[in-house]
Amino acid sequence: MTEATAPTSQPDGGGDNAHGHGHGASKAALAVGAIGIVFGDIGTSPLYAFRETFAGAANIAIDRMHVLGVVSLIFWSMVIVVALQYVTILMRADNKGQGGSLALIALISRHIGQTKYAWLVVLLGVFATSLFYGDSMITPAISVLSAVEGLTVVDAGLQSYVIPIALVLLVCLFVLQQRGTAKVGALFAPVMIIWFTTLAGLGLNQIVQHPEILWALNPYYAVMFFVTDGFVAFLAMGAVVLAVTGSEALYSDMGHFGRGPMRLSWFGFVMPCLLLNYFGQGAMIASLPAEQAAEVVKSPFFLLASEEFRLPLVILATVATFIASQAVISGAFSITHQAMQLGFMPRMTIRHTSETEAGQIYIPIINWALMVAVILLVLTFQSSSNLAAAYGIAVTGAVTIDTLLMGVLFVGVWKWKWWYAAPVVIFFLIIDGAYFAANLFKVPQGGWFPLVVGLIAFTLLTTWARGRKLMRERMHETALPIEIFAKSAKNSATRVPGTAIFMASQTAGVPSALLHNIKHNKVLHERVVILTVLIADSPYVDPEERCEYHDLGDGFYRAILHYGFMEETDVPQGLKKMQRCGGEFDMMHTSFFLSRQTLLASDKPGMPIWREKIFAWMLRNAATAMDFFNLPTNRVVELGSQVEI
Repeated sequence: MTEATAPTSQPDGGGDNAHGHGHGASKAALAVGAIGIVFGDIGTSPLYAFRETFAGAANIAIDRMHVLGVVSLIFWSMVIVVALQYVTILMRADNKGQGGSLALIALISRHIGQTKYAWLVVLLGVFATSLFYGDSMITPAISVLSAVEGLTVVDAGLQSYVIPIALVLLVCLFVLQQRGTAKVGALFAPVMIIWFTTLAGLGLNQIVQHPEILWALNPYYAVMFFVTDGFVAFLAMGAVVLAVTGSEALYSDMGHFGRGPMRLSWFGFVMPCLLLNYFGQGAMIASLPAEQAAEVVKSPFFLLASEEFRLPLVILATVATFIASQAVISGAFSITHQAMQLGFMPRMTIRHTSETEAGQIYIPIINWALMVAVILLVLTFQSSSNLAAAYGIAVTGAVTIDTLLMGVLFVGVWKWKWWYAAPVVIFFLIIDGAYFAANLFKVPQGGWFPLVVGLIAFTLLTTWARGRKLMRERMHETALPIEIFAKSAKNSATRVPGTAIFMASQTAGVPSALLHNIKHNKVLHERVVILTVLIADSPYVDPEERCEYHDLGDGFYRAILHYGFMEETDVPQGLKKMQRCGGEFDMMHTSFFLSRQTLLASDKPGMPIWREKIFAWMLRNAATAMDFFNLPTNRVVELGSQVEI
């Protein structure tokens, strides 16, 4: 059975109520928790963002004017992209408390319906999600590698140990995923609070000594950077954007903590700490003679600390990047789960790693695929500076797409007049589009990697969604109405004791498993239930609206279980709530019959043969419905059929 998607008419909102972490906790407690889980990606950017702006391909002169220009550009980028676009505006666009590209397109689709441009909105959201997979591969590699590279600041002779140490740490990171973060997660917030406090302290020390760096708060210096350097300043944007990587992840993680606590932790703690560090790095570089500054800018973050504190700083940075990488990997699990529920990915084995936190999941195939990709990235690119060329294009691509979706949100959901929405969208599109365009120049140096990953993921996601639609259509063409079947079958087959549940992807017609069962076994159970699981385009479904049933007479019932795209589809648990469907369900006297389709590629109009073959491969390798729906293993019967699309 393949899960279907059903619209829901429930109102939006609830952004301050987290269904995941700490539901019901105080706003302050959730804000502290968010510091440990959500802000790791953007919080470790000071390790490499400022350095890459000067040490990258732009070849910017290291003098007071350019330092002020770069710091000003970082400050205003953080204000406009992160604080204004994401934290202030997009966090208002929650889908029952959930954020992210998939949640956003589900929210938009629910309001604009099947308009002629609805398909474009879906494709944009799917492509933004696809780019996230490239980001989730590069983030652990560049973060951990940049932290371990701090050892060369402590002792240049340790250079040869950087890659082996980074690889060991990364392998440990992925191996630990299957154990979950329930036990060690409590340490994340204290460690990250220490990290951000250290960032602020190191930066403030330099600002106090060289307060003239505060002139960078004036956007005049960012503008003059472009006036004097032109194209070089434009190229520098490809590195400056590294300071705001993680902004899209903030929106995606909103469901764990709620927008109120996340805004509190961002404006009240995280953003000030980050800015103090960037201003501190700028103050240190601007105060040095040109020749010395050229050396220091190769690793400005670790040189903010005095010599005796550099090794402890390297250790702290490594732990912080470890936590940041853990959050990105968990985000990949969450996005994959959403994509499965919304029908863009085949079923995969999902393991819950916490008895109390429903959002803590582990998807083995995603974990090991990410690990292999991250190891190959480290071995191929060798340094965080080389990886920086690959980083950014996935993030800026996703941010630009979110800006376009934001325009649809303004007009289609929030019902703004287009002349109000257009100036806002155009403003952000100019900023985000400029960052994306600057990153396109990094494609030959490594920017191709996230684009290739995104293209592959996009092809797989759209192929699966299209294939499912075609397969449903083919099955519907030959479907027999259940009412006719029930009347004809009651006298043509022997009724045996017990309950038979036939899983069906459609809410109409007779599932193929039921037809095959009566054809080959020539028996019907006393109670026959045709069960469909529908996934709503909202993250959670009210438990009171979980179950729906229809009595078809003669012991036949059609039942529907409704779930949100963030919920676990536990069919036995759902059936416990469905006592009106001919009585309670005793699992010891209930058999589940599943249809297992084998796809035959054909020349029928629908998809090109190569996509049909990809869909067939995905269908063969999908997790069984038994695992996905938590069905009791000793009560399941699978009956196969062949389908041409």
